[in-house]
Amino acid sequence: MFNSLAHLVVRRHKLTLFTFILIVIIAGGVGSLSFSKLESGGYSDPKSASAKAARYLTDTFHVKDPGVILIVDAGRDINDPEVISDALALEKLVKAEPGVAQTFSYWSAGAAPNLKSADGNAAFLFIYTTTTDFGAVSEIGKRIQSKYDGTFQTLRVYASGGGVVTNAINSRISKDLALAEAISIPLVFILLIFVFGALVASAMPLVVGISSILGAFFLIYLFTLFTSVSVYALNLITGLGLGLGIDYALLIVNRFREELHAGKSVEESVITTINTAGKTVFYSGLTVFVTLLSLIMFPLAFLKSFGYAGISVVTLAVAGALIPLPAILVMTGRKIDKGVIRKSAITPREDGRWASTARFVMRRPVPIVLVSLIVISIFSVPIKNIAFAQIDSRVLPATDRAAVASQLISDRFPGEEGSPIEIIIPNSGGKMDEIGQYLNKVGKIAGVIRVNNPENSGDVLRITAIQSMPSRTTEAAKMIHALRALSTPEGTLIGGPAADFTDSQDGIAHALPWALGWIALSVFILIFIFTGSIILPIKAVILNGLSLIATLGVLTWIFIDGHLKWLVGDFTQTGTIDTGSTILVAVVVFGLSMDYEIFLLSRIREEHVAGKTNTESVATGLQRSARIITAAALLLGVVFAVFVSSGVTSIKLLGFGVAFAVLLDATLIRALLVPALMRLFGERNWWAPKSLRRFTLTH
Repeated sequence: MFNSLAHLVVRRHKLTLFTFILIVIIAGGVGSLSFSKLESGGYSDPKSASAKAARYLTDTFHVKDPGVILIVDAGRDINDPEVISDALALEKLVKAEPGVAQTFSYWSAGAAPNLKSADGNAAFLFIYTTTTDFGAVSEIGKRIQSKYDGTFQTLRVYASGGGVVTNAINSRISKDLALAEAISIPLVFILLIFVFGALVASAMPLVVGISSILGAFFLIYLFTLFTSVSVYALNLITGLGLGLGIDYALLIVNRFREELHAGKSVEESVITTINTAGKTVFYSGLTVFVTLLSLIMFPLAFLKSFGYAGISVVTLAVAGALIPLPAILVMTGRKIDKGVIRKSAITPREDGRWASTARFVMRRPVPIVLVSLIVISIFSVPIKNIAFAQIDSRVLPATDRAAVASQLISDRFPGEEGSPIEIIIPNSGGKMDEIGQYLNKVGKIAGVIRVNNPENSGDVLRITAIQSMPSRTTEAAKMIHALRALSTPEGTLIGGPAADFTDSQDGIAHALPWALGWIALSVFILIFIFTGSIILPIKAVILNGLSLIATLGVLTWIFIDGHLKWLVGDFTQTGTIDTGSTILVAVVVFGLSMDYEIFLLSRIREEHVAGKTNTESVATGLQRSARIITAAALLLGVVFAVFVSSGVTSIKLLGFGVAFAVLLDATLIRALLVPALMRLFGERNWWAPKSLRRFTLTH
């Protein structure tokens, strides 16, 4: 397959390049239509009990959660006549806003005691929107916050609620990512010139990166025709597209240069490059593909979206590296080294500092392994404190207006009035004694501060209960689990924001073992096919697992224990880290680590098949590939490290997590542990049962 592709690209390089460019341009144009179809929600499990309860609330009781919550602080008794007059005037103005269906406040509800603060000087004004669309509610929240968050006559008004918080997070992420790109793109381009050593060669990652990004937009558009896709998928497409573009272009260009310097013609060099480095790119991309595919197993549309984005951009990155890039190399030929900046980066060396490093490591494999494992263990120790939740207003800087308002609710109001526990009991007729006993038990559950009177719609009963803690916390999840552990009337459903959070977390926890099993098994099979070894894929999965555990330990130490704020910037410690961001870090990091593993093993395998000993194969393989791996990791680390400048904690976590993991993997894992273990296993590295060897790839 690769040989046929190589000869086709060489023979028809102009037609190949022109056709590919035309396809990418058309794909990018059509793909841009997806931007208006992307959604900003997708954090709930649609098949959960809380989702069923939500459908009852919408269809049977016509209930919606308030999209915006205003906290009206009078600074004195809220029953003061002047306060009442000003508050009702405020409510009248808000009710007339576009997109507002109705309002409900302490004053318009007849001085409802559950809507006032503990000190009696502030009260809630709930705003219900005409739509439940996540993006539309966010826009309404943005408008209401900009108009009313501040002073209104004698009152101080604070805006909170889902619409306001969502808009605050999304707006800040958009600004932060724009700033990050403004910093990282010029910096990466400078580093590319240094790494490739010449101006012409340094432009090659753009060929792969741009084609993969534009092509992925088209595939995402196709996904939007059948399912919901998160707007945040675009961030992964651009970041991963650029990162893989760098990885694959480095590998292809470096091998092309090797062949040219070995005395081959341009055409022969391209053919050999596709048959060797091209094959590596294909299998490397395949391992990243199957790893990112695991995200589709999770029930949340938010995580599924990253799966769709990931497999799209990887597919196009591989295509970009195997089709237009070789065609450009045919046309560029020996001019690939034009515009020399650093001559040492242009001329490949059979022997050098990486080979010397490998030989040093292999002379002392046991001490190197022990020291490396000790370092990984030190990084991993804090993982014992890891705890997961989902993002809420606390991911924002403490000074953000939405965060200030949310903290005010926590400090001054006794319960979560705007996000109650919803208990739905279908077919309630004839069960009132049983229901009464059940509700009595509900009121005694830790965290439940009040159970309200039931509401009927036909034979369906709705009961709301108010909890003391924020909905998206581990404490709220424990409360929901305790409620569901009670003996309940048949068909009882527990919903509301706390139950929605709990079901999302439980859904992720249920899918996680399947996702991990899929990753481990599929990666094992692919590396076995590629190397012909049983030992190497086992070591690869174990080492990547250790690298991931170390990364999670460091993330726990920083974002849960609160260290290193001088480097990552200030953030609010919640005692948890975001589940979705952590899973995304883990999957992306595992995929990229396997990317580097294939790069290294491919070159070692090639040298071993050529007849070199295990030790010399490792030394030469490391010399030829370690520079590529380290450079790729450095460049990718820069792209993601800039995200640490974000004011949103989950983006800080994503940026630091990926940057730390790829640099750890490219140094401690690939440069030290892999060659040390290769030396310890010796020729056994390449062992496989004879019956299975026919399933392996011929190099």
